[in-house]
Amino acid sequence: MSETIDSESLLARAGDLIDHAMRAGADAADAVVVRGRSRSVTVRLGKVEGTEASESDDFSLRVFIGKRVASVSANPGFDLKLLAERAVAMAKASPEDPFAALADPADLAKTWPDLELFDPTDVSSDDLAEAALAMEQAALDVAGVTNSSGAGASAGMGGLVLATSHGFSGAYSASRFGRSVSVIAGEGTKMERDYDFDSRLYFADLRGVDDVGRTAGERAVRRLNPRQVPTAKDVTVVFDPRMARGMAGHIASAINGASVARKTSFLRDKMGKQVLKAGLSVTDDPLIVRGSSSRPFDGEGVTGERLVMIEDGVLNHWFLSTSTARELGLHTNGRGVRGGTAVSPACTNFALEPGDVLPEDLIRSIGTGFYVTELIGHGVNMVTGEYSRGASGFWIENGELAYPVSEVTIASNLTDMFMRMTPANDIDRKFGVAAPTLAIEGMTLAGK
Repeated sequence: MSETIDSESLLARAGDLIDHAMRAGADAADAVVVRGRSRSVTVRLGKVEGTEASESDDFSLRVFIGKRVASVSANPGFDLKLLAERAVAMAKASPEDPFAALADPADLAKTWPDLELFDPTDVSSDDLAEAALAMEQAALDVAGVTNSSGAGASAGMGGLVLATSHGFSGAYSASRFGRSVSVIAGEGTKMERDYDFDSRLYFADLRGVDDVGRTAGERAVRRLNPRQVPTAKDVTVVFDPRMARGMAGHIASAINGASVARKTSFLRDKMGKQVLKAGLSVTDDPLIVRGSSSRPFDGEGVTGERLVMIEDGVLNHWFLSTSTARELGLHTNGRGVRGGTAVSPACTNFALEPGDVLPEDLIRSIGTGFYVTELIGHGVNMVTGEYSRGASGFWIENGELAYPVSEVTIASNLTDMFMRMTPANDIDRKFGVAAPTLAIEGMTLAGK
């Protein structure tokens, strides 16, 4: 997408909005503009099924009067004065929130690095359609593939403009390009579906359409003629990198300060204690150049730094925004994210750090187990850590993937799973949540 944020005019408008709020009686305020532009094309069986384009500029104003806070949002064209007066009136009528506040002025970024988050490459709808069609055809050309669920290609950008009443003013934008395809192998009641995708900040970094398509087709064909396996305990389950990223996501959720404050995380009492197997570490870094989830400052104007969230298995940090940190008696670490009119903490470039063993050697060392390539359902309780999900993948025999498996359930508790993880070395850090292949011992498998 060739268009970037017109930061000067949007910052001026945000500043005017804050001025109106202060004149209307606010003690403090911040204004945010979230800009989005996207274009996508979907195809199926050689024909274009849909072309979409969207644009949005969402303004939000947050005002503080004492310990009372209110937020309002609007589209472009609104009356600045009326919106500010409405927000102040709402704040006066709101209950007190002892933790809501702007970030401390000492925490605000004064300067920030260029993280190279924006690629100006302009990809037309025709280019997107051509890529999607070629990707689908590459998948259909794989022997055994019989049908297509569709393919898509997209290009877009998003940006943040933030101004506060205590002196912060900044903006940044990031691009995003994506490709995906899903196909079906087999016939009748013996059909199997699988997919592949890629998403990058820079267009040139995308995997080729032939590679994405061929991989999707090969994954679908490999799943043909699955078997069920007997119920068993103490099974070693290997999560392929796609599924392992979901496991890393569970770690990120469990160490989110907002969940800790609400007492909805099973790790809420584990600060300073071992939560992962010794030797394992988890990092979070918002300042990686061209990082998928990088940002020069957070939704409150605070620049975060690289943190080792878990080191040698020991929990060191929660993800914290200003209000969440105040509630926990801590200090923000620059992980505040704007979501609508609210600010909540979240991870940035989050990585479950790899080990030093090749994935095939890890599988070989297991001997017998279950290699998971797809998980079904939402059977994860983040309050208790209970984990139970439908799964499919491949049975491991004699250290090799032997045959496809479906219609099984894997179960354990995340507390135990985290302590029994062994990572391989195949991490792809171009994903915002990154993890290598993971082997987890001692799980229960419910089969036939």
